[in-house]
Amino acid sequence: MPRDDSLPLDGQRILALAARSMFDLFANASEGMLLVDREGRVVWINEQYKRFLPALGFEKAEDFVGHPVAEVVQNTLMDRVIRTGKPILIDLLSNKAGTFVVSRIPLRDEDGQVIGALGIVLFDHPETTLQPLIQKFALLQRDLDDARRELASQRRTKYTLASFIGSSPAAVEVKRQARRAALSASPVLLLGETGTGKELLAHAIHAASPRAAGPLVSINIAAVPDTLLEAEFFGVAPGAFTGADRKGREGKFKLADGGTLFLDEIGDMPPALQPKLLRALQEGEIEPLGSNKLVPFDARVIAATSRDLGALVREGKFREDLYYRLNVLPIRVPALRDRRADIPALVEVLGEDMALRNGTPPPELAPDAMALLMAQAWRGNIRELRNVLEQAAMRSDTHRIDVQQLEEVLRDAGIERIAPRPGEAASRAAASSQRLRPLAEQVAQVERAAIDAAMAATGGNKVAAARLLGISRAKLYERLGVVEGA
Repeated sequence: MPRDDSLPLDGQRILALAARSMFDLFANASEGMLLVDREGRVVWINEQYKRFLPALGFEKAEDFVGHPVAEVVQNTLMDRVIRTGKPILIDLLSNKAGTFVVSRIPLRDEDGQVIGALGIVLFDHPETTLQPLIQKFALLQRDLDDARRELASQRRTKYTLASFIGSSPAAVEVKRQARRAALSASPVLLLGETGTGKELLAHAIHAASPRAAGPLVSINIAAVPDTLLEAEFFGVAPGAFTGADRKGREGKFKLADGGTLFLDEIGDMPPALQPKLLRALQEGEIEPLGSNKLVPFDARVIAATSRDLGALVREGKFREDLYYRLNVLPIRVPALRDRRADIPALVEVLGEDMALRNGTPPPELAPDAMALLMAQAWRGNIRELRNVLEQAAMRSDTHRIDVQQLEEVLRDAGIERIAPRPGEAASRAAASSQRLRPLAEQVAQVERAAIDAAMAATGGNKVAAARLLGISRAKLYERLGVVEGA
């Protein structure tokens, strides 16, 4: 220990005795001590430390002392203490001898130069001796893991393209466009009325994209006050204003780094913030509130709106350059009235979801009730359809919903009732009955119709008919044999 010449002789003597007493105390009370020189070689161990030698692979102290500490003690940091001159007062060390709470202290000469280091094993079996501390650490670690899992679940996609229910031409086309958009890194603009499934498509595009492993971060612009939007987008620098978090806060752009940022209701973007959003999209960097540093980000942007952006541009309420920046891959999501054929499938999926949530059987609709649903205009689209179904199910004493119950719900909700075309319910029931026949019968019927049409178009020329159908002549003869024998 270096002398302190500012102290009187008695003070120096007391200081030396204190150092000696502390050394003796640790040597006797600790679970083990070792000394290393400035080269990192072990020069001394106390009696308590010797009991660790067999587990470390040494029979005698002579086999241990004199070797570099990094070679005889796994995972030691004594060499770092010698190199930096900085102590490591509390640490957990795990090696073949067990897990220990250790302290490492550099030793200096009178000139303050590091001449070695002292290693002290404070506790062995810390799982018992330090149980309260370890238990508290474990609880904190568990809370942190739970928070991470919760955050990860919120950032994961909820939907895929399979979640967009429907096989109508309009539904098939919008899914085709979404698949194409998923392969690009350009911004996507989802256009459509409220309740058509724009958010679902944003999730699906992200899930089908190369960024699927990254986060999906959403922000509904219409739901955030204008004064808070900039902070939500770009984040806040530490101590940017009175009451701000001392650590700062990351914005949605940075949270979406490596993934996708979904800007819902982009048509409600305040004019004052539009230039900053445009700059972020163009430059790939943001400037947090209260900071003068630019922060890069890498996020693919999907925007959605139920408003007419073109009209807003003409009215001067939306920047034209921002509109063109977002409108690279536009996808118009069809209204429900433009894909009425998908309503039965949607009713089935919505009914199953209602059943899971409520613990009840899924609702079953009478044919005339289904025909009534297919005839409505659905201004609120799928969201409105779900609301009507839930109300009708709540009013029914059984899981079956008839047309009278639906008419009552429509009337009470103020929805203008549109009557189905005459015979629509009967034709739907007949079509449903046809679809329930064995698949082989349905395939044979389609083949028969196709072959008849080809033979009629070619005047009975089997070679020409086979070419028209895209099959070999032998295959046509085989099919004709099946058809003629049917």
